[in-house]
Amino acid sequence: MSRIVVVSNRVPVPQGNAGQAGGLAVALLGLMQRRGGLWFGWSGAVTETAAPPGLTQRGGVGYATIDLTEAEHRGYYTGYSNGVLWPMLHSLPHLMSFRRQDLDVYRKVNRRFADNLVPLLRPDDRIWVHDYHLMSLPGALRQRGVLGPTGFFLHVPFPAPEAAAVAPGIRGLVQDVLACDLLGFQTATDRDNFAATAVGFAGAVRTGDHYVELGGRPVRLGVFPAEIAAPEFAATAAAQAETEPYRLLARSVRGQALLLGVDRLDPTKGLPERLEAFRRVVARRPARSLTMLQIAAPSREDVAAYRRLRQEIDSAAGSINSEFGEPDWTPLRLLARPQTRDTVAGFMRLARVGIVTPIRDGMNLVAKEYIAAQDPADPGVLVLSRFAGAAAQLDSALLVNPHDAEGMAESIAAALDMPLAERRMRWQAAWAAIAETSPEGWGQDFLRSLAPEALERMPVAGTA
Repeated sequence: MSRIVVVSNRVPVPQGNAGQAGGLAVALLGLMQRRGGLWFGWSGAVTETAAPPGLTQRGGVGYATIDLTEAEHRGYYTGYSNGVLWPMLHSLPHLMSFRRQDLDVYRKVNRRFADNLVPLLRPDDRIWVHDYHLMSLPGALRQRGVLGPTGFFLHVPFPAPEAAAVAPGIRGLVQDVLACDLLGFQTATDRDNFAATAVGFAGAVRTGDHYVELGGRPVRLGVFPAEIAAPEFAATAAAQAETEPYRLLARSVRGQALLLGVDRLDPTKGLPERLEAFRRVVARRPARSLTMLQIAAPSREDVAAYRRLRQEIDSAAGSINSEFGEPDWTPLRLLARPQTRDTVAGFMRLARVGIVTPIRDGMNLVAKEYIAAQDPADPGVLVLSRFAGAAAQLDSALLVNPHDAEGMAESIAAALDMPLAERRMRWQAAWAAIAETSPEGWGQDFLRSLAPEALERMPVAGTA
């Protein structure tokens, strides 16, 4: 059986008995532990000089990590990855901050990843590259003679060609990532947007729904929606009813409908628009009839746009509470620090309305977690942005336009007033969409499509 080699910006090396983080680690670690594999990427450390990769073995999984220099971190990570690609991919070009030297550093770091990874590879490895930080890596690997099956998965959205074109360097990045055999996306829209960009700006030819060619070489485009382990999350949420955080929150909101938002503090999450919608809901309903808990854990605090967002959110929360609050009632509770996943699961089960309204999102697993956390006998209602990838699967939620504060307010009010029979019907449809899926199944689906026998069935150039 061929070895899996995962390459990502950060590597979640286990520390003793500590639990793994969520996201990528949850999706891939179990799969790799069963099969054995190598996980390669940045250690998270910033050092004065570049050094060879550090190697760690945990069971059947090897972890190989390199540090970044201060200049590399500034140009590759903060500069081009998060200052240009992140806002572009989320269709927020006004947040882009481009410096030519950052693009140069981004490419150099991708090449350094390749230089350090190649000596660790075996002839039959299947290489799986993850996310926008490493779009140049597939091309760099091919240039160094790596010919084995190589896949790339984009965890975030891909915008329409006109939006993608605003990112300086996009032509070269698309050509580099097309050195893969398989490109994976969260939704069909993301796949089609990428294909149109590849055709319009990178010289590719689309030869079918699932293929493009560049230089006569076919590349498969696949849709692989990221998933959660819904039954396990449901069990975790139910068990939280016996814990102190759940009991304290339940006691403090007794007699009130709880609304819940759980997000990173990020401009893509639509937090200012969400708080404006909530302000309108509060203004129209009796005092003490509802309360909202918004968890917004800080991220990328070295980026100016994120610092400005924190100030904006703090100001909006203060304004809502000062305008509508009572001595014994705070309509909005804002927590700008992370909570454990288990604790959040319990909060989700307690919430009558889950509000997930990003401006744009690749998938948004929080939406799926909210559905999984509900009590089937008395479920809450999910208010979900139609621009989240999860909306394609969870179309029984109340889908909203996050740019329309009044429309969101009306949907939140509808969720609060929804009768039990309709709540159950909507929840059952959403549960059916996620109950049989899992993160490991998602990974297995991708790897099956990357297997040599699957790639051999790819069309000969010009015949798709």
